[in-house]
Amino acid sequence: MTRTVHAFLLALKDLPHPRVLRILALSLALTLLLLAASGAAIFFAARWGLEQGRWLDGSGLDMAGILIALGLIAGGWLLFRTVAIVVVGLFADAIVADIEERHYPGAAQSAVEVGWRQNIMLALASLARVIVGNLIAMPFYILLLVTGVGTVLLALAVNAVLLGRDLEAMIGARHPARPRLDRSARWSLGLLSAASFLVPVANLLAPILSAAMAVHLFHLRSDNEKRGLS
Repeated sequence: MTRTVHAFLLALKDLPHPRVLRILALSLALTLLLLAASGAAIFFAARWGLEQGRWLDGSGLDMAGILIALGLIAGGWLLFRTVAIVVVGLFADAIVADIEERHYPGAAQSAVEVGWRQNIMLALASLARVIVGNLIAMPFYILLLVTGVGTVLLALAVNAVLLGRDLEAMIGARHPARPRLDRSARWSLGLLSAASFLVPVANLLAPILSAAMAVHLFHLRSDNEKRGLS
């Protein structure tokens, strides 16, 4: 965990860099656009369905629209992590390349270039994992609602595992010959990333911050191994 916290602090220092800020702005704009577009589509489709079914009319239909909107806002907050990581996956190679060029030039020279096609495949694999993982955990989320905090803690643990895997895959795509992170490093990476998504406002920075942290953790591990061998 100490190494992961070190990687997190290094990632914080990377945030003000112009290229990182540019990628952050693009990825955040695309994430919010996708959430807004899907939310609007669901809202109008639900209202149209209620009108066609003639289940509600007048004030009842307006109240249902308000409840749908509130549900979409809550759902958007919950889905932000999923959409944001998928979108960041599209820019993953640019983020990783930028940090490696500035901090780990030797690794940048030996890296394999990852094209858009592979970035899209990584993003889709991330989306599939988060959907399947959370669907499997859904019955347990429901059962733990009575505990008050159990559902949140289980969701944090599940998404820590998924995020650790996603972030490792982003870096590993550029360095396929290098060994992967050990289980504890991957877990601590995912846990810090998942926790950062729970903090309002800070969660807007969480996708880029998590990707930068993964780069540092991956290469700090490699540097430590080299020093241990020398």
